[in-house]
Amino acid sequence: MSAPVIESSSLAGIAVEDLCFNWSDDRVVLQACSLSVPKGEFWMLLGTNGSGKSTLLKLLAGLLSPQSGRVQLSQPLGFVFQNPDHQLVMPTVGADVAFGLVEENLPLTQVHHRVKEALTAVNLWHLQRRPIYALSGGQKQRVAIAGAIARHCEVLLLDEPTALLDPDSQLDLVAQVQQLVKSRGLTALWVTHRLDELNYCDGAFLLERGHVVDRGDPQRLKQRLQGQVGENP
Repeated sequence: MSAPVIESSSLAGIAVEDLCFNWSDDRVVLQACSLSVPKGEFWMLLGTNGSGKSTLLKLLAGLLSPQSGRVQLSQPLGFVFQNPDHQLVMPTVGADVAFGLVEENLPLTQVHHRVKEALTAVNLWHLQRRPIYALSGGQKQRVAIAGAIARHCEVLLLDEPTALLDPDSQLDLVAQVQQLVKSRGLTALWVTHRLDELNYCDGAFLLERGHVVDRGDPQRLKQRLQGQVGENP
């Protein structure tokens, strides 16, 4: 049975209640997983490989169907993959952002306005005619985010978007998303295993074996995880 995915009318931009998912009877991924991200806040999802982070994000995005549970999301939503090459489909920056607006049947003048607004928000308007292949990894991720902004998404889901970036680009991107969340009133959930990225978010969840075992202040969670690393060198 699939969990209903409905628009959130509460103070939460993202709300998950008792979500369960398994690939097979002996491969349980999520077990009664629950979490809530307040509207207009930037939260991160932490956990070791295999804890269910990416699966949870795909369930939120509707890319997978859970066995049971409930999902509430402010709509529309945007999803940013770990590898931007998996979602950038057009030859140039501007064309790719515009491509996401096709279903809205907007006048060309409004499409141009939306594309310019979105690319300006991620500081890439000057590269609107640049071929996608000529961009850096960080620039590609910002184009993917611009696509969500152009569609006026209320929620951003980001699945380890800095995984393929160099250290400087990693922090540049997380700072950019933090600024966008605050300036545009977005709700964002960012999957990561990099503890330094916790310096930019409002709160964080720790996922272990398919359910949330801790949540709240990111600096407290950072200290907890650093302590675990120290205990297990």
